[in-house]
Amino acid sequence: MLVSYELGAQFGTSIGISAYEGGVYGTALATMGMLAVMGMVLALDGFGPIADNAAGIAEMAGEKTGIETMEALDAVGNTTKALTKGFALGSALLAAQLLFQTYATEVLAKFPDMTSFVVDISKPAVLVAGFIGAMLPFLFSSQAISAVGKAATEMVNEVRRQFKEIPGIMEGTGKPDYGKAVDISTKAALKGMVVPGVIVVVVPLIIGVLLGPVAVGAVVIGTTITAVPLALFMNTGGGAWDNAKKFIESGHYGGKRSPAHAAAVVGDTVGDPLKDTAGPSLHVLIKLLSTLSIVFIPLFLNLLHLI
Repeated sequence: MLVSYELGAQFGTSIGISAYEGGVYGTALATMGMLAVMGMVLALDGFGPIADNAAGIAEMAGEKTGIETMEALDAVGNTTKALTKGFALGSALLAAQLLFQTYATEVLAKFPDMTSFVVDISKPAVLVAGFIGAMLPFLFSSQAISAVGKAATEMVNEVRRQFKEIPGIMEGTGKPDYGKAVDISTKAALKGMVVPGVIVVVVPLIIGVLLGPVAVGAVVIGTTITAVPLALFMNTGGGAWDNAKKFIESGHYGGKRSPAHAAAVVGDTVGDPLKDTAGPSLHVLIKLLSTLSIVFIPLFLNLLHLI
């Protein structure tokens, strides 16, 4: 980010524009460069689920040959998925910088009383807004993880009901109601994201109306700073927990049905929503919060005496 900005600034001064505008241009080129290899990223991201599904299908079919190979490929897939999520996070961070620069420019255009856009954390309102932004990714992630847990509990209860009410499922003579399970997961996926979505929309709007546009800038900065390491932790930590379970199931530390395996199953249960739900959703949080801040600028009251 620093290199792209500096090179862009040098290019800007060489063609007669400001160093700041040139730096923004350099950052934009770096963002486009990361997005230019999206085909490779999508291929890496698709490898993991394909290998995982192949192992699952083989296991359900009772196939014994090649299971170990497919499990190993699934572990590789978890690693590649963590890599691609980091790639997406990097592009989100560069995009967030561009959006923040756009936000600062638009605020100065909308509020002629402001001569410069400076996020000064020595002012209480700006510091409070920064703390709110720093806590936002944790609240957002907790809601996403909680939604996964509630949906999983509902799914378990439905499976138990079908085992109890539909005879012959285990023996293969009865047919489960797959549609009900799909319906539960679909509704939960939609309903569970309502609260996180509302949080992203409401927070910058309230902060902007009560504390002014500079405070919203502090919210965006605080959110970006904490969301990036939190997403990296969730992506890599979740994948590590998933692979740890596979490693133990291959015969290490006592193998299946051992205390280590029981602990690894718990870790995988936590790791799945971390790497597949909460971690990737933070990329959306970073971009969406910056975008909504720009959209809401006309609604912010010019309460600059507070900041």
